[in-house]
Order: sequence, then structure tokens, then C-alpha cells
Amino acid sequence: MAKAVDDLPEEFLTEMDNVVVMVEDYPSHRQKNSVGLQRDETLLGLYEGVPQTMREHYGLVPPDKITIFQKPIEGKCRSDADITAEVEEVVKHEIAHHFGIDDARLEQIAREKGKS
Repeated sequence: MAKAVDDLPEEFLTEMDNVVVMVEDYPSHRQKNSVGLQRDETLLGLYEGVPQTMREHYGLVPPDKITIFQKPIEGKCRSDADITAEVEEVVKHEIAHHFGIDDARLEQIAREKGKS
């Protein structure tokens, strides 16, 4: 996971403000409920915080948190290489939320990227 963060372009790393990235085995029920998932649905990563695009008078607050969920990622992947690639994608996805990019926009970007 640390490699996935370290491999981000420098312009992203320098702009990440007040955010911590961590790994947990599984999401809690609270975390799953916060994004509207049912018990049997899986969550690979989660951004919890105030996106940079929404910050006004932002100070004296705990850090935003990006959590990567190890066991669901391992369960989805078939090899160490798959796990590495999936972690990189999940980290990028959650960091995008930190910068204020929502899931709909991320899906649009992925579709556009697939067309090229």
C-alpha cells in the first residue's frame, strides 16, 4: 500500500493535505453503512473526510482518512500481482475522493480512458 501512495505523481502528493492512509482487514458495519452497502456487499477502500473542494474555514480538524481493506482485496484477486494492481487502483480512487472527484466522474474517466 505504501508503494501505491509513493508512486503517485508528485503534484498529487504535494497537494494531499491532512490525510492519513491506512490498512484494515475488513470494513466495519458503520463504514459499510456510511456508503449504503448491504451485509453481503464488499468494500475495497473508503475515503472519510472533507474533500478539498468542500473545505471552507478548514482548521483544527482530525485528518481525513483513506482506509484500504486488505481481506476483500485479497479475496477478489488471484495473484500477488493482481493484489498490487488492485491496491494501486483503490488508493488512486480514494485519493480522487480526497480531491473532490465523485464516483460518477471516476466512472466517466474510466470509460473515456477505455476508448483511447
